[in-house]
Amino acid sequence: MQIGEISAATGLSRDTLRFYEKRGLLRARRGSNGYRDYPPEAADWLRYIRLAQSLGFTLKEIEADLPLLAAPETSAPQLRAALERKLLDIDARIAGLGQLRGELARRLDASMLECPLQGAAGGPAAAAA
Repeated sequence: MQIGEISAATGLSRDTLRFYEKRGLLRARRGSNGYRDYPPEAADWLRYIRLAQSLGFTLKEIEADLPLLAAPETSAPQLRAALERKLLDIDARIAGLGQLRGELARRLDASMLECPLQGAAGGPAAAAA
């Protein structure tokens, strides 16, 4: 497949394909005319990359696990471990966001007590009294 064909098949721009190729995530052979020639399985691989990204994996993480996909029958435990690590990371982020949310809500509640429109000391309602 040439770059235009794989772009149409995956919905990825040519620039994205070239970027992935520079990072080593995608390999193309060069024809005698210099055009990139991607193997048919490249479209499936690109869909995998996009799915992994949509699940929160970074390109760096995808690159690190790239060798695991070359031999799926022997790498299933490593892939499982990678997914478990990502779940732990997500859980930690959720916990951190929960703490941040609680702190913001506490500060918001505290600031409402000092709101000038509520008649707090020093506000416009207090000055009118």
